[in-house]
Amino acid sequence: MTDRTSLHGLQVATTLQRFVDEQVLPGTGVDTDAFWRGFADIVSDLAPRNIALLAERERLQAELDTWHKANPGPITNMLAYRSFLEQIGYLVPQPAEVQATTANVDDELALQAGPQLVVPILNARYALNAANARWGSLYDALYGTDAIPETDGCEKGPGYNEKRGAKVIAFARRVLDESAPLAQGSHGDASAYRVENGALVVALQGGASTGLKNPAQFMGYQGDAASPSSVLLQHNGLHLDIRIDRSTPIGKTDAAGVSDLVLEAALSTILDLEDSVAA
Repeated sequence: MTDRTSLHGLQVATTLQRFVDEQVLPGTGVDTDAFWRGFADIVSDLAPRNIALLAERERLQAELDTWHKANPGPITNMLAYRSFLEQIGYLVPQPAEVQATTANVDDELALQAGPQLVVPILNARYALNAANARWGSLYDALYGTDAIPETDGCEKGPGYNEKRGAKVIAFARRVLDESAPLAQGSHGDASAYRVENGALVVALQGGASTGLKNPAQFMGYQGDAASPSSVLLQHNGLHLDIRIDRSTPIGKTDAAGVSDLVLEAALSTILDLEDSVAA
């Protein structure tokens, strides 16, 4: 039987309490007692509403079951069926134009546009994979899928195929050219990236240097400004992380030492409380 701790009227699994108190809250500035008290208030406020919503779902399902048992087979009169759905409240009138008024919504939901993953909360592996999908290697995605055809000596094979890798790198450079173009030339011609006076400078093969066509797309860097290990760019609110490491098998063969291009991918994750859990 699961050990539980009483917290502000809630019976909380002791392991969950320890996890929240010892691993989640430290560093957030939120006191443990304040967290559990606030959570208990939320449960007290929303639980009756949730119960009412579940009851309404049961009512609608019963109405639908009764209708379909009385009218078996394909629906032949769609107007009558629509009228029935409106009568039971399954369909409601389309509202006039409305404006969202909720404040303090995270940028990932309010401003950024990107994939949102949905995983069952009872599957820890799925949840962990979803959380880690916030950032993904474009190099890995291209190399390991059929986005790059396995023809003309570009098979995946048991080890690293430099010819296939070259196509991956060229593809990634095109992504950079489309997402964060240079003022002159191409990322494909880059021989080095550096930061001068807060701006990104890209050295090109042949000796010339240039910057971004839109300097505001440069968000920051890691490492030494003269030889950064990471350059962060932004396009349409999403980030692209140019990883630079000349010691890696890929980086040492790249003119600019680029070892990977990591993209901001799944912005948020819904941990789904399935019906069996919600009940």
